[in-house]
Amino acid sequence: MLGNLEESYKKLLSNNAEWVSEKLSIDPEYFINHSKGQTPEFMWIGCSDSRVPPSEITKTEKGMIFEQRNIANMVINTDLNLMSVLQYAVDVLKVKHIIVCGHYDCGGVMAAMDTKQNGLVDHWLCNIKDVYIKHKIELDTIIDNQKKVDRLVELNVMEQVYNLAKTATVQKAWKNSHLNIHGWVYDLKTGKIKDLNILMDEITDLEPIYWFHE
Repeated sequence: MLGNLEESYKKLLSNNAEWVSEKLSIDPEYFINHSKGQTPEFMWIGCSDSRVPPSEITKTEKGMIFEQRNIANMVINTDLNLMSVLQYAVDVLKVKHIIVCGHYDCGGVMAAMDTKQNGLVDHWLCNIKDVYIKHKIELDTIIDNQKKVDRLVELNVMEQVYNLAKTATVQKAWKNSHLNIHGWVYDLKTGKIKDLNILMDEITDLEPIYWFHE
């Protein structure tokens, strides 16, 4: 067993060596150029699920997407990690788009719908339970459990986009410059991204309300 674990670990390092060789064979200056800095146009707030790699599913080069990931792609204003990443992305990197991307069959969403205790993560899942309660009337009309989970995934993304719109960083960006925020859902079964088409007019209803002043 230990031998297999060691082999799988070493495979990562050998894969890295192959990747480096492949990149250098195409462009000898590839890593030198990348080391000079980053100017991503997009910020990605996504789920930690290993099956949803942002650069791969959007077919973008490294350095184009600035990422922050957590269980069930939550935007919580007490999450100092996310708030710090958000501020750096908007104020320093000057990203033009922020994408909140969830995915169908999300384990965090399914766990939040369950009554079982899961340990420390339950504190995090309470935020998704709040989304369920807010949309309980709609969700309780859905008989098929899979469709109910899928709909909660979508509603959760929408709620996180609204949470994002209320942050001091985004409010300040809307006051001083142009910034778009979007809600997506990735389908693990098809590989396709669904744009929830959350209208900017709906989000920017908050724009005139600057709760935060420099």
